[in-house]
Amino acid sequence: MAAASSQPIRTGQGFLAGGLIGTLGGLIGLGGAEFRLPVLVGWFGLPTLEAIIFNKAMSLVVVAVALVARLDSIPVGQMLTHAGVAINLLAGSLIGAWWAAGHAMTMSRRWLDRVVLVLLVGLALLLLSEAWLGLGDGAAVLVEAGWLRLLLGLAAGFGIGMVAALLGVAGGELLIPTIVLLYGLDIKLAGSLSLAVSLPTMLVGFARYSRADAFAVLGRERTLFGTMAAGSVLGALLGGLLLGWVPAHLLTTLLGAILLISAFKTFQHNH
Repeated sequence: MAAASSQPIRTGQGFLAGGLIGTLGGLIGLGGAEFRLPVLVGWFGLPTLEAIIFNKAMSLVVVAVALVARLDSIPVGQMLTHAGVAINLLAGSLIGAWWAAGHAMTMSRRWLDRVVLVLLVGLALLLLSEAWLGLGDGAAVLVEAGWLRLLLGLAAGFGIGMVAALLGVAGGELLIPTIVLLYGLDIKLAGSLSLAVSLPTMLVGFARYSRADAFAVLGRERTLFGTMAAGSVLGALLGGLLLGWVPAHLLTTLLGAILLISAFKTFQHNH
């Protein structure tokens, strides 16, 4: 789909897209950035690197708001008790985000599209696995505390930081199952810790991208950014209100299928 030719229409489309993505994200407990990226490229016609930077800036806003909003249910003191988990993952994710963002800026458009396609397909399959296999629902700790778990945490953090930088996402869909399965924590606490890891990880990637010419998209598309952000906030609130109306596994299955189809449609032949 081509970018809208009329600014008012484009503004309205931005609000609508933000609202729909925010609603979907609110329903399944994610920020929706993985769904936003194909929309930015396919609907609004942003080049891939510009769309990633735009998506990352939007994700920063969403994560900051979500982290503050969760402080009532998961206070800072409780999170500090498990600060070691966040530090373990952060030690890897900060390096991964910096490294991946640097390579994304030098990669050709064709190869960047291919990498993004593979990562989005992987996230879609993860959503489908969570829906039907119950990944992230809580289970026995896979690895007991020790050097092995420390090294696995570093490796997982590095990979998650790379994905977050290359897609402009917060990485919660990867962080939450990792924290639950690797460290054996409650899924609600894992959600707050994932936000605490995501915020500095995205800031590092964002700082790295600030050196790219494509960073100018945030100034050129500030109206679209504002309307999408407003729509996303309202959509997230609506998604929270609708929570429980749709069976979780059916909703996650549908969204996984949507992400899979949109990823192929947007990036497979987009050079």
